[in-house]
Amino acid sequence: MILTVCLFFTGTTGVLHAQDTIPETTSAFFPNDSIVDITSNDSTIFFHDDSIAVILPDIAVKDATTFKPNPKTAYLVAAVFPGFGQAYNRQYWKLPIVYGGLVGFIYAITWNNKNLQDYSRAYFDIKSDYANYVRDPGSADPGSWSQNWIDFTSPNRDPSSYLTDTNFHNQLKSGKDFYRRYRDLSIILSVAFYLICIADSYVDAQMFDFDISPDLSFRVAPEIHPTTVCSTRGFGLNVCMTF
Repeated sequence: MILTVCLFFTGTTGVLHAQDTIPETTSAFFPNDSIVDITSNDSTIFFHDDSIAVILPDIAVKDATTFKPNPKTAYLVAAVFPGFGQAYNRQYWKLPIVYGGLVGFIYAITWNNKNLQDYSRAYFDIKSDYANYVRDPGSADPGSWSQNWIDFTSPNRDPSSYLTDTNFHNQLKSGKDFYRRYRDLSIILSVAFYLICIADSYVDAQMFDFDISPDLSFRVAPEIHPTTVCSTRGFGLNVCMTF
């Protein structure tokens, strides 16, 4: 019995000495068949076959496996490569939204700009042909007129009638102004969407480890205010929101 007690205190001294000297690591150099791993709330204990325990804090294990994005890196990556900030934050479900929005805005800019160029060429060419016609109506040759504005005319109507039609000139000008406005608006929205993606990656990195409790509750309970020197007894409702 006395020998057993002595061995126990000897083993305990070895545990305390080992805990003070062993560095924080996540592994022990023991044979795999002689280690029993017991994980508690704040430490991991390894038991060897000679009853000597090595207590290893879980801090090292958590630090090795926990991912925490750097907000500065997130927005720099997102600024250079759109969508890479969301991928860096491991928000992969946002990638279709980012690239889908960018593709949509690029298509809108391209389409509006193409129509703007068509209406602009047609408007300026018909004004040039009309000026030549007014200057010398007899020598005006319909074959020399620009095809850019003739493409906007009806095939069942003589193109020369459009040359002096003020409403047709105004229609070409309105189309030119319309597509210029929406081309510029598409560019502005594209830049705004690009900045939102950068801000989203930065905020996601900042709030990555923000603890959001799943307990969202709203509780209403009666409350009685006792009689005091300054007030009488009162009754009311206590509203408590947990989030």
